[in-house]
Amino acid sequence: MKKSIALLLLIALIPGKEKVFAQKNEPLYTAPLGIEAYTFRKSFPIDVAKTLDTIKMMGFTEMEGGSNGMSPEAFKKLCDARGISIISTGADYEELVKSPGSVAHRAISLGAKYVMCAWIPHQSAGFTFDNAKKAVEVFNNAGKVLKDSGITFCYHAHGYEFQPYQNGTLLNYIIENTNPEFVSFEMDILWVQFGGGDPVSLLKKYGNRWKLMHLKDLRKGTKKDLTGGTSPENDVSLGTGEIDIPGILKEAQKLGIKHYFIEDESNHVNEQVPKSIAYLKSLRK
Repeated sequence: MKKSIALLLLIALIPGKEKVFAQKNEPLYTAPLGIEAYTFRKSFPIDVAKTLDTIKMMGFTEMEGGSNGMSPEAFKKLCDARGISIISTGADYEELVKSPGSVAHRAISLGAKYVMCAWIPHQSAGFTFDNAKKAVEVFNNAGKVLKDSGITFCYHAHGYEFQPYQNGTLLNYIIENTNPEFVSFEMDILWVQFGGGDPVSLLKKYGNRWKLMHLKDLRKGTKKDLTGGTSPENDVSLGTGEIDIPGILKEAQKLGIKHYFIEDESNHVNEQVPKSIAYLKSLRK
């Protein structure tokens, strides 16, 4: 008993211990809560306003997504009324090829500062070097048009880009051959993991090329491949899968990534999204 008391007294005298203990109790996730609109892909077509009410009720203040069948201006007005900022919006690859100016106009109408593309068309046999080479050209081109309008272009890797190429992968090729002035990247941590990549290592390797992040988790033991697709049921609540979310968040914060979007592709979003939010809030440094 006397030894225990002495030990407690000794700990109490350790310089700076209060700061150490306080830091351990600081929340790890401090960014605004963001949602990828695809999460609510089933409810938006039924009632846009009610879906936005749900998003607001859950505590989200940032969104990535399009106008869900409305004019960009009308959708933005609904979001503004609920305190939701549209940070980023999506664009199809073919839009970037044919009409990047129209993409920029739509983003500006939504109030978005980022445009992301999440899929490079390719044959089912697999993503090829020619696909990657063409995408580099398209992204550099469209990225310049978007930058001239004050918009940052981000490519969202989807897992199929981890085809081996030289001493790395085709994702390495895309990142290293696009112009950093015009092309940035959004990391979807599930698809990077699913394609065989290491999210933390890629964050460290390419630093501030990463501007946005999709927060998702992959069911433990999921069989991985290079198709860029898996069952929606392999998308599980944050903290219940195999992805090192605390490690990823710590590295992302070092890089200064400011916008994170929870995306849930499962058929259980009403149950899983609140659990994901609670998990993020529970994390400590």
